[in-house]
Amino acid sequence: MIVYQETKEQFLIDVYNDEIDQKIEKQVYEKLHRKTSNSEYNSWMNSMPYMYKILNNDLIPKDCIIAIEYKVPNSNKRIDFMISGEDDHGRESAVIIELKQWKNVKKVTEKDGIVKTNFQNGYLVETIHPSYQAWSYVSLIQDYNEDVRKHKINLKPCAYLHNYRQTDSDDLMDLRYKYYLDRAPVFTRGDTEKLTEFISRYIKKGNPNVMAHIDGGKIKPSKSLQESLSNMLKGKQEFVLLDEQKITYEKALALSNKHLNQKQVYIIHGGPGTGKTVIAINMLVEMINQNKNAIYVTKNKAPREVYRKKLSDGGYRKVYIDNLFKGSGGFVNSIENNYDCIIVDESHRLNAKSGYYKNNGENQIKEIIHACKLAIFFVDDHQIVTTSDIGSSQEIKKWCEYYNATVYEDKLKSQFRCNGSDAYLSWVDNVLEIEETANDELNIDYDIRIFDNPVTLKNAIYEKNQIANRSRILAGYCWEWEKSGRNRADVHEIKIGDFSMSWNFNSTDTWAIDENSINQVGCIHTSQGLEFDYVGLIIGDDMRYENGKIVTDFFKRALSDKSISGLKKAYKENKESTLNWADIIIKNTYRTLMTRGQKGCYIYCTDAALNEYLKLRLEKSKEYVRKSEKTNY
Repeated sequence: MIVYQETKEQFLIDVYNDEIDQKIEKQVYEKLHRKTSNSEYNSWMNSMPYMYKILNNDLIPKDCIIAIEYKVPNSNKRIDFMISGEDDHGRESAVIIELKQWKNVKKVTEKDGIVKTNFQNGYLVETIHPSYQAWSYVSLIQDYNEDVRKHKINLKPCAYLHNYRQTDSDDLMDLRYKYYLDRAPVFTRGDTEKLTEFISRYIKKGNPNVMAHIDGGKIKPSKSLQESLSNMLKGKQEFVLLDEQKITYEKALALSNKHLNQKQVYIIHGGPGTGKTVIAINMLVEMINQNKNAIYVTKNKAPREVYRKKLSDGGYRKVYIDNLFKGSGGFVNSIENNYDCIIVDESHRLNAKSGYYKNNGENQIKEIIHACKLAIFFVDDHQIVTTSDIGSSQEIKKWCEYYNATVYEDKLKSQFRCNGSDAYLSWVDNVLEIEETANDELNIDYDIRIFDNPVTLKNAIYEKNQIANRSRILAGYCWEWEKSGRNRADVHEIKIGDFSMSWNFNSTDTWAIDENSINQVGCIHTSQGLEFDYVGLIIGDDMRYENGKIVTDFFKRALSDKSISGLKKAYKENKESTLNWADIIIKNTYRTLMTRGQKGCYIYCTDAALNEYLKLRLEKSKEYVRKSEKTNY
């Protein structure tokens, strides 16, 4: 989606008449349905006159197309300024410009693509080098936009720091940033002629189809992490990290290179789809390449087995793979500081005790910190989904204090799942009454549907799965997992009217990628930490809608569901606190399942009232958008 789009000629008129900032603000309201902050508005007022000077030149054709605030595919990132047309050879081209208000760069860093500057309350902070940022956005468009590849559109990134005065001892142009500067040059104050020449090199003639191809291009499924592991370990770049992803990645590498007598713990918060696993695997690969003794840990077995299968298919030996990916219970008797770094994904799923009977060790968080010099915990407190999950950020900090560890903490905000929509995640939290968010609108390119019949939902997911075997049916754990039929396709535990399917087989831990998995229903334990293109979710009787409220009922969970172990006993002792705890677990479970889909989520509820409630909320959201589009700003 593009907020503002006009010819160069009209853009110049809008700036000359002091109307550009108001027009952008109006389009933000009409298309994004939000008010513009003062800082955002001031940035347009500041930057657009400079772009007027750049473009007010006959070298750049007046009918080329200008786009402002373009949403990068599969993310919530936006490109500041884009100019499109054709080059000398008739090739479709676009120049992407990252605009910055910076006045200086105070300090280079040893971290790849990271600089220090003053732009938050006067404090010196680490941030992405403008060249890296512009280059990474273009890389993302090229990765995901099928039409950009089909039409071989030449995307040329650059950065323009119009308030920045370059000096001879300029850290912005330091040689350690040469790789990114070569791919996305930086222009500063006084570079009007240089930037004009750069743009004119690629834009010689107007062509409205170019921006149409970019904005309306078909978005192909994102690269799957589990399909890219082998290439990553061979040194091939599979994922370009953006903004705070890149910052946390580089910070982790810098911490791993510190030689301290004191333990270090890095806590990275991130909701569904913020790229926690992608960053974790990238960290693992780079640390291995630096000959560090690093491993990747998850409590949930499913993601590890998927990665193991992909790596074994890529020719890696089992012993090598097993040394890279471990469960969270393997550190009970570890030697202190045996590992340089332990990277813990889905830390919220850690348990206190380890072993099959939960009778080994004291606390997995304590044991992990004990076993390494640097522990990195990726955590989302809203994804705690069982009574045995103890890996909250508060619990991690408690053991940091015990070991007198130096603690670092950051948060991932950018959304890369659910088609990059923060609005969808906010809507889910609102609808499930997890958080009272203000968002009740869904003007997003994300396919969410509520079905009245599970058979219809099944057929829709089957159809989506034919594209790339990347769609799955999931359900809340409200049906018994029959022991005698855990590896039999003819045993259908989940029965709803004419609908009947098996739970995922016990004989495979790679349900997420196996060909026949479309014929089996997955649960939270086989899908958490993984993603698909589309998910079809069956919400069971453990969540209903009664008297205008979402009601959860852990008594409707299957007896074979170990995630609620101990709740019945606790209920007899303290009814209110147990119901509150169960409510959190059940809502977190469905929140997690509703955010597994990259492109869409199809839902059926066994409770008719809940099904109707979700349909009404979805329609209300769409109606809100329709009303906003009709309202004059």
